[in-house]
Amino acid sequence: MDEFLKEALEIAKAQAGVRIMTDEEITEMVRQLSESIRGLAEGAAPKPVSDFPDPQKAIREQSIVCLESGQPFKILTKKHLAKFGLTPDEYRAKWGYRKNQPLVCKALQRERRKRMQEMQLWKKRGNVA
Repeated sequence: MDEFLKEALEIAKAQAGVRIMTDEEITEMVRQLSESIRGLAEGAAPKPVSDFPDPQKAIREQSIVCLESGQPFKILTKKHLAKFGLTPDEYRAKWGYRKNQPLVCKALQRERRKRMQEMQLWKKRGNVA
């Protein structure tokens, strides 16, 4: 096996040991790391790991990657986006997201949806005396 791939697998294994990652996240991480390590060994400038050509891949199971900074978050807040002079609506428009696309990771979005369904706020409550 390629030496670069072995090093990338070790890094991905350590990362997967401290947070939950999907198979595609692990595969993508190993691929990017092995390319970066190979580039460093050959003396080329490394490509940024946060380079996401498809913004939909930035929304992951346990994180959403800010396409401006390359940092992973659970939620992209107004405060973080303000650092780049963007509002959430401007960020969505810039990166091609739907107008109502939540800027949160999939797991948190699913948890919130489940909680709202349990609360059933759309139903009228009877008088409790």
